[in-house]
Amino acid sequence: MNIIILSRNAALYSTQSLYKAATDRGHFVRVLDHMYCDLRIRKGQLEVYYEDEVIEGYDVVIPRIGNTATSYGSAVVRQFQSMGVFSTLDHEALLRTRDKLSALQLLASAGIGIPDTLISNNSYTIPELLERLDSMPLIIKMLSGTHGIGVLKADNASTAENLIETFHKLKQRVLLQEFIAESNGADIRVFIIDGEIVGVMQRQARPGEFRSNLHRGGHSFVVKLTEGEEAVVKKAAQIMGLSVCGVDMLRSNKGPLILEVNASPGLEGIETTTNIDIASKIVQYTERNAKLHKKQFAER
Repeated sequence: MNIIILSRNAALYSTQSLYKAATDRGHFVRVLDHMYCDLRIRKGQLEVYYEDEVIEGYDVVIPRIGNTATSYGSAVVRQFQSMGVFSTLDHEALLRTRDKLSALQLLASAGIGIPDTLISNNSYTIPELLERLDSMPLIIKMLSGTHGIGVLKADNASTAENLIETFHKLKQRVLLQEFIAESNGADIRVFIIDGEIVGVMQRQARPGEFRSNLHRGGHSFVVKLTEGEEAVVKKAAQIMGLSVCGVDMLRSNKGPLILEVNASPGLEGIETTTNIDIASKIVQYTERNAKLHKKQFAER
């Protein structure tokens, strides 16, 4: 097959891992920066250009779209999908998961456990909101944050009010969420491909830190999920419409709580922790589906 990896940086671990996995399996692979893809749209014909070259004859696109490139990145993925190229990430699912508020609404309405969450567009209702989250500390999250950036803990109502007011003055919308003390600074990342769990790791925050992100000095190790937890994370991926994703989960006294479903999860942490070649499993997923997808697209 001919495969495109959409990535802003060909040297990134995830991009390199996917490139190696695909070439080792005999595929032709090209890495393109989606922000430098030009799109031509006209009646009955869609084209992608890269450095003034028409990009055609490809079977698969594997998008690695970061948060800052979500809007244009999804447009590039949509263009390839509209041209009949099989994508490991649907453009609508990308937009759905990147909208943190909408994602939580979808998960909660489907009966998936999430941390108790509040959001308001009015700063004057802050005291009432804090009363509804009747426990301290609480977590304050920027809707646009990633890798633990823009995630703060407020130990009391006064600190929470000051932080929220500051975010509102900066025109940054935030979520208020209950703090799950019993998780002890740990969360679980579950990697799912085509509805199946292929890797699980627990991420543990460093001492004095509540955010478990590996980017912030946390460490990770392999853990086993219960049957109930497996069912919840698979359902979360299905609800968000993602065939390849990372589901972040907390263990709580109320059962498993989903923090986020990541449409473009990094491979370095999960591969180095589990010693599982996740990239090869992604490539094998494309091998199983690309030919059928091409046939179905041609029959439309």
